[in-house]
Amino acid sequence: MTFMDIVSALRARAGALFNEGGPWGGRGKGGGGDSGGGGPRNPWNQPPGGGKPRGPRGTSVLDQLLEQLRGLFGAGGPLPGGGNGASFVRFGLIALIVMWLLFTSFHRIEPQQEGVITRFGKYAGKLEPGIGMTLPAPIDRVEKVNIRGIKSIDVPDGSGQNLILTGDQNVIDLAYQVRWSVRQPENYLFELAQPEATIREVAESAMREIMSTVTLNDAFGPRRSQIETRVAQRMQVLLNDYKAGITIRGVAIKQADPPAPVNDAFKLVTVKQQEKQANINNANTYAQQVIARAEGEAASFDKVYAQYKLAPGVTRKRMYYETMEAVLSNTDKTIVEPGSIAPYLPLGNGRPRVTVEEAGR
Repeated sequence: MTFMDIVSALRARAGALFNEGGPWGGRGKGGGGDSGGGGPRNPWNQPPGGGKPRGPRGTSVLDQLLEQLRGLFGAGGPLPGGGNGASFVRFGLIALIVMWLLFTSFHRIEPQQEGVITRFGKYAGKLEPGIGMTLPAPIDRVEKVNIRGIKSIDVPDGSGQNLILTGDQNVIDLAYQVRWSVRQPENYLFELAQPEATIREVAESAMREIMSTVTLNDAFGPRRSQIETRVAQRMQVLLNDYKAGITIRGVAIKQADPPAPVNDAFKLVTVKQQEKQANINNANTYAQQVIARAEGEAASFDKVYAQYKLAPGVTRKRMYYETMEAVLSNTDKTIVEPGSIAPYLPLGNGRPRVTVEEAGR
């Protein structure tokens, strides 16, 4: 029995009531219409002063219609086609049960998810990506967990300070981020009451443990990557002991500064350290240049010495001439001794220049 069938039945019952007992009467005998035939009698077409008004003729049309509706939707009321109200109620209950089974027994799991099944609150298995089927609720319930997405936690949470003591008894303000993902959804849901709070506390504990083994200078930069790796490894060990079902993807230090009251002094120290390192680098560069030049001169002297051993006199004289030319090349006069050559030879002003070798000849 559909809704349209019920509407049609109501229409039929209402039409029968109006035709049989309405104020216009039926099409039967004794009709007093305008035409005097068998048409419906017009109650307003009465002769003046004619007839006594008739009293009520039993139940009204509205009462009869309401009675039919009560019989239609009540228990045992007659319906067209031999049905009754109980069958309509049964149909509605069956439809509700079917919808309940469809919506609570079939589950769609996305490719990046896994479904964790609990039966009366107890773990009962997992659903892989796709369409999975379980017992209807409240027997089985499915909770979907994203196992491929990477989540992150910032420490500290906000703009506050996170002061940590280093191995050389200095204090550092450290801010870092922890990236993690779910590896085993069943452990993630049932082993940890507050997963994110647990991860945050484990991260703080691991960072303080590792920072207590390094110096302040190491934390400022030279060993930062090593610190991040060690913290991530320590966190993974602790979470595995808790059976958390979580994988640590990495730890990134975003800020490593001294405390605010002494920040300016630390910056000045850093500047001076940079200047010191720059001076050391400059000194090393100059030393390398001097050493290279000395090594080149030593190699040149070895070559000259090898020629000197072959011809000592010629080599000695040639070295003397080259040395005197190098010394006298920057002067504007040359003094030559002794002999028939004038003691003073002005050089320059367009006159030919006399070398030491020519003067000696």
